[in-house]
Amino acid sequence: MDERIRPSGPSPETTSEVTAEIGGKGKRTRERLMDAAYEAILTKGFSGTSIDELVEAAGIKKGGFFYHFRDKGDLARHLLNRFLEEDETVMDELTARAHASSDDPMQRFLAFLDLYAEAMDQMEELHPGCLVAAILYQEQAFDRDVRQVLFDTAMRWRARFRQWFLEIETKYRALTPVELDTIADSFSAVVEGSIVLTRALNDHRLLGRQLRLFRDMVKTVYAVR
Repeated sequence: MDERIRPSGPSPETTSEVTAEIGGKGKRTRERLMDAAYEAILTKGFSGTSIDELVEAAGIKKGGFFYHFRDKGDLARHLLNRFLEEDETVMDELTARAHASSDDPMQRFLAFLDLYAEAMDQMEELHPGCLVAAILYQEQAFDRDVRQVLFDTAMRWRARFRQWFLEIETKYRALTPVELDTIADSFSAVVEGSIVLTRALNDHRLLGRQLRLFRDMVKTVYAVR
């Protein structure tokens, strides 16, 4: 009976398991850093947030930060992209539910606004704030790449809501002429402004109320009872 020589060291299966474990741990560390950065930026701004405090919050050494990110600006780009991806996912889910509720474009949009307002009402604590707004307030502290992401995001939001109103205008006509980009931007203006007021007035129900007011304004503009 031939005896085959077995290679020394860990088996490929063991190596894969170790690699997966290390990769999972690294991903969790990366997420902890971004979570800490998110809270810090919303609380005291980007300029007031140091790498030292982030690594302390994440429970790692400073070298661990630079394993995951080139610098603080690189962290900001990844954090912003994560925030925007999560925001887009929520928007897509609410849009799908609204589209399933009716064949009428106006009723779909009103349903979307109701769903969004309900989601804001269900937040037990004050809205933590919008990362996009926090970055815009300190725009000069960020590099060109981050500012470009913000611009592209604003244009995507405009396009998303412009599409809503394009569909509405296939069946409804505004009482007075409406510039579609302007009314599309008004949703973002209501949300971002309401987040600021929510924190200033310590009123976690304010955002939902403002969204419902915006809903009524849309109905008025298009003479919907």
